[in-house]
Amino acid sequence: MPWYISLRELEVFLGIVDQGTVTAAAQQAGMTQSAASQALLSLENGLSTPLFDRVGRGLLLNAQGHALLPRARALVDQALDLQRLFTDDAGIFLRLGASTTIGNHLLPALLAQFSQAHPRASIQLVVGNTADVVEAVAQLRIDAGFVEGPSHHPELLMAPWQSDRMCVFAAASHPLAQGPVTLQALTEAPWVLREPGSGTREEVERLLLPHLGRLNAVMELGQSEAIKQLVAAGMGISCLSCHVVAEWLEQGRLVELQSPLPPLERSLYRIQHKDKPGSRAMALFDAMLQAHFASAA
Repeated sequence: MPWYISLRELEVFLGIVDQGTVTAAAQQAGMTQSAASQALLSLENGLSTPLFDRVGRGLLLNAQGHALLPRARALVDQALDLQRLFTDDAGIFLRLGASTTIGNHLLPALLAQFSQAHPRASIQLVVGNTADVVEAVAQLRIDAGFVEGPSHHPELLMAPWQSDRMCVFAAASHPLAQGPVTLQALTEAPWVLREPGSGTREEVERLLLPHLGRLNAVMELGQSEAIKQLVAAGMGISCLSCHVVAEWLEQGRLVELQSPLPPLERSLYRIQHKDKPGSRAMALFDAMLQAHFASAA
């Protein structure tokens, strides 16, 4: 008798990957633990290979499991899209990830616009640093990611999304804010920077180190908003997206430093998994983005 993979088996497999245990995966799927264990066993027997390494009571995804993962997520997502094919906006489920500057300052207005066009759509936005978003896209937990630094992950497709201007700034009362500053003064100044591994930190170093040689980092933080607060309090100087500090620059709480540095521009990127087919929700969002930027050009 031929054997066919069931969506339930794939859902259990994905649940174990996401939740870490059969028990948690069973609870997520509304099944008993024994039923979930049987579904995993049936899948492994049908594929004639184990998908996890059994380590004590834990399950660790092995090479065969990693090979199955993107295809399993794609199949389950396609099945959900089929269920929603003839529904209205209530069937649209958009799952995005964004690094912090994009998630806090660029995407909210675009998501609000999308929500107005599709008021019954469900929207999920996961905000983290670039590494977090890359991992979420690689594991197919989200449809696409928008990040501040390039990714070289072998399973992801990356394309420039839009450009972003960076600015070096200080508190209005800071000595360097009183007039033009030299590159030497910037080199010697205390800097408050994003944490290593963030897209913003990588781009700041790429843009500034060729001109300054080094950055005298006195503090590293995981949130751009915290950096803005500390710099406004006189802690040091920093470099962030102009979107992050625009309001405080207008209010005079912060000042963009005048220096011999060239214009600081970086590209923002859109990433997606190469094996994940586009969903209906993502197609609608991409169409809205295209129309938005065409009208703004």
